[in-house]
Amino acid sequence: MGFENLLLGFQVALTPYNLFIAVVGITLGTVIGVLPGLGGANGVAILLPLTFSMEPTSAIILLTSLYWGALFGGAITSILFNIPGEPWSVATTFDGYPMARRGEGGQALTAAFTSSFVGALFSVVLITLFAPILAEIALKFGPPEFFAIQLLTFSSFIGLGGGNPLKSLVAILLGFILASVGLDIVTGALRLTFGFTDLMKGFDFIIAVIGLFGIGEILLTMEEGLAFRGARVRINPKVVWQTWKILPRYTRTFVRSAFIGFWMGFKPGGATPASFMSYAFAKRFSKHPERFGKGEIEGVVAPETAAHAAGGAALLPMITLGIPGSPTAAVMLGGLIIWGLQPGPMLFKERPDFVWGLIASMYTGNIIGVIMVLAFVPLFAAILRVPFGILTPLIVSICAIGAYSVHSSMLDIWYMLIFGVIGYVFKKLDYPLAPLVLALVLGDLAENALRQSLIMSQGSLLIFVASPISGVITGAALLFFAMPLVTAYRRRLRRPSVSTTVE
Repeated sequence: MGFENLLLGFQVALTPYNLFIAVVGITLGTVIGVLPGLGGANGVAILLPLTFSMEPTSAIILLTSLYWGALFGGAITSILFNIPGEPWSVATTFDGYPMARRGEGGQALTAAFTSSFVGALFSVVLITLFAPILAEIALKFGPPEFFAIQLLTFSSFIGLGGGNPLKSLVAILLGFILASVGLDIVTGALRLTFGFTDLMKGFDFIIAVIGLFGIGEILLTMEEGLAFRGARVRINPKVVWQTWKILPRYTRTFVRSAFIGFWMGFKPGGATPASFMSYAFAKRFSKHPERFGKGEIEGVVAPETAAHAAGGAALLPMITLGIPGSPTAAVMLGGLIIWGLQPGPMLFKERPDFVWGLIASMYTGNIIGVIMVLAFVPLFAAILRVPFGILTPLIVSICAIGAYSVHSSMLDIWYMLIFGVIGYVFKKLDYPLAPLVLALVLGDLAENALRQSLIMSQGSLLIFVASPISGVITGAALLFFAMPLVTAYRRRLRRPSVSTTVE
């Protein structure tokens, strides 16, 4: 049945219209990935209003293709300009830019794009194998299980996010507060509107994402006075072929990085830490660790493979459980709701053409993407030779058009600017944006599941540990919440012993 479903998916993805949509998405996504002022999540959010009149399968193919393109595009600026187009491209700059300065930009880009293809392909194959199994398990979920899953999602950011857990918690709580503005979903009472009728409808997550990621990043970039000066590069078939002959030497790095990326992408917030972790492992197990940071091709292979495997894996919990694994997946989740589709396991039963068309489009989009970026790198890189003073107002205008098109309201542009300031402040104070966006998207769903569960149990919290599935998931969530406290307590215990040793 799985093979038959995949064939159905390819019949959907390989129609001329959907192939055209994929090419358009890859092109726009690569441009978005190249420009540091934008990003995958923001690009998807800007284009989401344009998909409202499209058939849902074509719409999701456009958005996922844009996602793949943004993943590919981030490597171009990292290698040629030493400017990460995306957060997960930072590790690629360590060895990619020194290679470009040495005149090996073609080899670095070929290695990066090939690694991206391998990482994404590995991730999509695992999604094809495990998505139906996860969906079957998730069909047994009720409100307590869904709330436990959502609790686990947010606790993962705190326990496994890698940043400051207190800052992640603050971001999540702020997201919940923003999500609760407007009409109460059960009683119909007004919440946090403070007498303003415009707040009755709450904050649209699309406008929030455009402001947080797009405007916030632009404000930060303007403050830094970013200028684009980079190495020129040419990619020809000879360079590509010579690089491909070298890459099989790093088979272990490919496999290790793909597994790291998939695991880190399946849990929330994974692509950026996956790229750094994979780079660190590659350096640790390399026979020549001293070459890293000076233009080692393995230092490009590892982070790019992991980042793309993580990017694909983030979509797995979205389509099977209705839980996004990244900010971009969160925006796509909002798109499913807007298109009238119920995210989660029922999608496999009700709309197999949609789910398997999406999975098949990941294969085709990945192939189209690697061919396009290899063929048109100089063209994409030329975008960054446009003066930043021209690019900045252009990007802001695109963001404003995207925000206005959601409800055709000027008020939404003001909301976008306010969220842009919030995004700027968050970046300056090193607060994570991903937990805030996920809380804003999942706030209503989590509240629904919580209220339904408490109604079922007549107010007893024991319902969340009553069934084996919800009990295990809730226990894991509480464990992740406690991990930062346990870690801090251990560090506190070690300090006296260290000072005694010094004395």
